[in-house]
Amino acid sequence: MWKNSSIRCLFAIAILCLRSLIYGQETGSLGHPQNLKCITHNLRKMICTWDVSSKGRHGQTDILCFKTKEKKVEIPVPESSSTMTITTNSISGTPFVTKEFEIHKKDISFVPLTPRILSLTPDFSTSTLNLKWSDNGSVFLYGLDAFWQIQILRKEPGTNIRRVTYYSKLSHEDMILSWNWTSDMPLECTSHYVKIRCYINVTQFVGPKDWSDWSPIEEIPGKDTEPNGSGVYPQDTVVAVGSDVTICCVHEKGQQIQRMTYGPEIYPMIRLSSRSSAIRVLNASASDTSGTNVVCRLSEDDMDGTVLFVGYAPDTPQNLSCETSNFLKIKCTWKPGRPSGLYGKRRTKYSLFERISGKNVSCEVNEMNRERVCGFPVLADQKTYDFVLGVSNPIGQTESLLLVDLTQKVHPKAPEKLTVSGNSSTSVHLHWFINGSFAEIRLLCQIEVSCGHSERRLHNVSMPGGEFSTYTAQLNALHAYTKYQFRVRCSAADHFWRWSDWSRIEEHTTLEAPPARGPDIWREKSPSGKSLKIFWKPLSLSEANGKIVSHEVSCYLLETPLEHKEVTEPSNSTEIKLGTSDCIISVVAKNHAGSSPPSRITSVELPSDNVKTDRAVAMGNGIYISWNSYPNMTCGYIVKWCHSSGSEPCSVDWQKFPSNTTDAVIKSALFRPGVRYNFSLYGCKSSGYQLLKNITGYIKELPPKRAPNFTVEETSSDSILVKWEDIPIEDCQGFLEGYRLSFAKGEKDALKPTLSESGNPELKVKNITDLTKKSLKILDLQGKTSYQLDLQAYTAGGLSPPNSLYVVTKEDSVGLIIAILIPVAVVVLLGVVASIFCYRKREWIKETFYPEIPNPENSKALQFQKNICEGNKTLKTLEMNPCTPNSVEVVETRSSAPKIEDTEMMSPAADTTVPEDGSDSETENHVVVSYCPPIIEEEISSPPMDEPVGSSQVVYIDIQSMYQPQIKPEEEPEIVTTAGYKPQMQLPVSALKIESCSPAEEELDKTAGYRPQANTNAWNMDTPDSPGSAESNNENASFGSPCSINSRQFLLPPKDDEDSPKPSNIGWSFTHFFQNKPND
Repeated sequence: MWKNSSIRCLFAIAILCLRSLIYGQETGSLGHPQNLKCITHNLRKMICTWDVSSKGRHGQTDILCFKTKEKKVEIPVPESSSTMTITTNSISGTPFVTKEFEIHKKDISFVPLTPRILSLTPDFSTSTLNLKWSDNGSVFLYGLDAFWQIQILRKEPGTNIRRVTYYSKLSHEDMILSWNWTSDMPLECTSHYVKIRCYINVTQFVGPKDWSDWSPIEEIPGKDTEPNGSGVYPQDTVVAVGSDVTICCVHEKGQQIQRMTYGPEIYPMIRLSSRSSAIRVLNASASDTSGTNVVCRLSEDDMDGTVLFVGYAPDTPQNLSCETSNFLKIKCTWKPGRPSGLYGKRRTKYSLFERISGKNVSCEVNEMNRERVCGFPVLADQKTYDFVLGVSNPIGQTESLLLVDLTQKVHPKAPEKLTVSGNSSTSVHLHWFINGSFAEIRLLCQIEVSCGHSERRLHNVSMPGGEFSTYTAQLNALHAYTKYQFRVRCSAADHFWRWSDWSRIEEHTTLEAPPARGPDIWREKSPSGKSLKIFWKPLSLSEANGKIVSHEVSCYLLETPLEHKEVTEPSNSTEIKLGTSDCIISVVAKNHAGSSPPSRITSVELPSDNVKTDRAVAMGNGIYISWNSYPNMTCGYIVKWCHSSGSEPCSVDWQKFPSNTTDAVIKSALFRPGVRYNFSLYGCKSSGYQLLKNITGYIKELPPKRAPNFTVEETSSDSILVKWEDIPIEDCQGFLEGYRLSFAKGEKDALKPTLSESGNPELKVKNITDLTKKSLKILDLQGKTSYQLDLQAYTAGGLSPPNSLYVVTKEDSVGLIIAILIPVAVVVLLGVVASIFCYRKREWIKETFYPEIPNPENSKALQFQKNICEGNKTLKTLEMNPCTPNSVEVVETRSSAPKIEDTEMMSPAADTTVPEDGSDSETENHVVVSYCPPIIEEEISSPPMDEPVGSSQVVYIDIQSMYQPQIKPEEEPEIVTTAGYKPQMQLPVSALKIESCSPAEEELDKTAGYRPQANTNAWNMDTPDSPGSAESNNENASFGSPCSINSRQFLLPPKDDEDSPKPSNIGWSFTHFFQNKPND
């Protein structure tokens, strides 16, 4: 590094001087040098500093022959390690302390010089600070990388709000560096401070490197430091959509801010200083054309504010295009893209700069138009232009480039002063003017020719351009007596870019010419054949070549005219008389320019046999007909049609076809849906025309206009006969396919819907497809019932509206008679069945409802022994007679069946089988019980004196206990009690007297079996024949004894005898009704 020999020599001498010094010491405390530090700022010289360990007398320090009174020295930077001797001298100059320091290059620190700020300039409109400083690059011998750290402070100098690093490249000379910083807060809101320091990256330097010291702080005072700086900041500024905006309000001392609003919304305030507060609007949305108000309310009567305009930066122009219309001015157009939302003085501004010539043009555009336009003058002798379209607004700017060859971007203006002239029926001349200088190019002009509603035709004409010239063109092959419309447009012929706009339309009518051909003709013979009606079709405009004024009709026979007529317009038919022979008809059309060639047709009509009528088929907007090929038809076919109604005048039309055609679709503007058309197919021969067949059809079938009229011819109790009429052809509107008769029960009601709409479940429908049938009989109806009948006709197009009738059927007399006879017959039949049943069940009925009273004398139960009664050896019924028997033997028989037929008496005696009635068995099981007859006092007016009175014994035979099955305690038998024999005892009621029984009789009560009832208190006195009944007239009244047939009380065991079974279901059972008992 150190190649200079003088510097090296000087450094060596300094070291020798230090070594040769004589060190002196003085008395007292001495200071020793220490903490040697060396720093370089420019890599050439270094500043070394040290400290003294203790206080001593102030003196002088000698360092390498350098004398200094300070503790630092500036010396050259050594190339490598070196030794430094520091000698401290007394005030008198006597050295007293010497110390050597070993200096290594790695111990030398590199610290750049402190930067110096040259200027700090604020831009309050954009809240931007511009900082300028010098890089001190001249102190270094070669280029180095420098890093500058810039610190922004707000409010107080120590408040750091932003720190950035700026990079630069040092050169061999001093350079002024500049840096801009935009604050997120208006600079007016509060004071801002800036300081800077530097770091230089010296890669070859091995020692430590560090940042420089901070520069002195530069201040930009805010409005809150000024006496009259109150207001809302920023003032009427423009920001981009989506920005975060800080708005502050600076007020005077002593005032307070009540609130701050952005638009309608109140925002929280941020305190900046004692006189300044701010609000923060995040993600600001686009404002309207007048901006958004910001209001700072200091009091109810004092406020301040500003307007914030929020919009978009301009879009890059799209579809930039430049062209010329006259080689005098260039017109550039573009689409601006998204609207900026800024208007007035803040609107987007455009400028057009041409880089070849260096000419710049400011563009005045309308913000409301979607397409922008800017003009640029055509420069002499310049065909190529390099345009730069610049776009800017307060938020941003952009540009678009375009290179254009003007000769290839020619777009002429619309031709002017178009005129048409000509005195021919087939050609015209056109003249027009174009404003512009086109002498250097050729023009291509296009002429549009149209005639009424016909197709437009285009004719291209190429011609040399001129200076503001008039151009001419001729058109040929036009039609005579035709009104044409002409218009013109032009463009460059060699390099087509765009057509000009069309000129205005100019009309012209060509002159007349004779008709191009004769009219299309047809003829119709009268039924008598004596006259002929000739029809012709009008010629088209292209064929008439003028206005047809008349038609000349002639009749020729062998070139000899028989009749001649001239029919003026607008008639298209005439009638001529034929006479005795046919002729050739000739028709010629005439206009002011001449006559057409004649059209000829013969009046001969060949006879036809078996002409059939077919149906045509609708096809689209026409009617399709077909026919067989007829080889002898040499000159084609003619299809003629007319309306089917035959109303006059009949509009006759026809169409001709070549002989090789067998089908066709007939179309006419007069065809209407639902109208029947009759077609006649004629074949053409050299000798005349022959009718081949008739065809009828519709272009579209519709539902019939109305239903047929119908009436009820006959009505019965179960049928109705209806008849209907035909529908006129005009009302059919299609080929009739049938009738639909609907009927259902229903009363007449004006508001009632039709049967098809009523949804009646009883609705029945009859479909009649036989069109020859005009009546129908409806069967299986109900008598004396109202029916609604609906009749409709239908075609392929649908159903007609219905015709309705209401009919009431007659009353059904046979049904009434049957309704009466059937119940009578049922009753008679039931009576016969009941009689037969009663006859067959007579015995059972008699036994069930009217049982016979048995004769007590025939009862085995009351057959006594021979010695029971004196003087009578036959068995007799127990009777209560004045004679007192000694004993009674009662035999009770148990039946083989579990049912008890005659009595309900049961006994606990042992089971004994007793033969049935009529059995010869004499074996009987007798049970002898004691019987104590009651003592009965009979009051007789003259009692016999000779009748003995005494006691006797009755022997009981328990019949019931002999047949009654044993009953378990837990089972209760079903006992059916029937009316049967009841033993009776007849005595005069007045003679009855009840006595108490003997003890033997009380013992007998405890036994089971039959015993007479002597307790008169238990007698049923309610029966008419009871002894106490007032209604009883019998002398021997029954008192309910076992011998009485009127007894309703059975002789049962005592109530306290719980071992005896209890009878149940007293009376006759319903099951007996179906049981046939054998006869007794």
